[in-house]
Amino acid sequence: MSIEKPTSKMFIQIVSELRALIRDENIPAGGKIPSERVLAERLNVGRSSVREALRSLELLGLIETRRGGGTFITDFRNHKLVEVLSTFILHEETDLENVNETRKILERDAIRIVSANETLRKLPVWDSLCDNLELEGIIAREDIMREIVIASENRLVLKIWILLKQYGKEAYNGFSTEQEQPILQAFISELMIGNTAEAISSFEEWTELLHKGRDIL
Repeated sequence: MSIEKPTSKMFIQIVSELRALIRDENIPAGGKIPSERVLAERLNVGRSSVREALRSLELLGLIETRRGGGTFITDFRNHKLVEVLSTFILHEETDLENVNETRKILERDAIRIVSANETLRKLPVWDSLCDNLELEGIIAREDIMREIVIASENRLVLKIWILLKQYGKEAYNGFSTEQEQPILQAFISELMIGNTAEAISSFEEWTELLHKGRDIL
């Protein structure tokens, strides 16, 4: 008795339909997706094809099956593709350098987008970050770049940025130091008034300081 195997075209169809279903029904990370039987009926394909497609997605950590509970969407930031790339692809030091440079390209573009848009420059988050620096003297490094990337209003870039940050040994771990404070204050201030070149210059000065301190960029 032959076992039905999904073709590449069928696999793509199933994944595409599943993605559309998740989007249309607004299923969040942690949310439950329909069963194999329901998916097979909706997509008009065999259950074994659905099962193989779901198994592939689970191997990547994009979904997880809980015994007796069903299949759920996982947080993409924690999926196993990060581990796969780190273990099997990012062997050389140049690979890590490329990852971090790619991340910085996305960050520079996000800075340009925010600084060029008056509405984005006036978001209250920048005042909040400045207040933290002024009153506390420190700030979580990741908060700054994450908010800038989020403010650039490109969800795909945000997802890629989060993954690249993970590949790059968490470049923005921890809290800022006293030495970083004036650079970060200048960075955010220039961003808020739309001085793109000056904001990027402060960003480069900051990341170079992190590079010297931890040799990871």
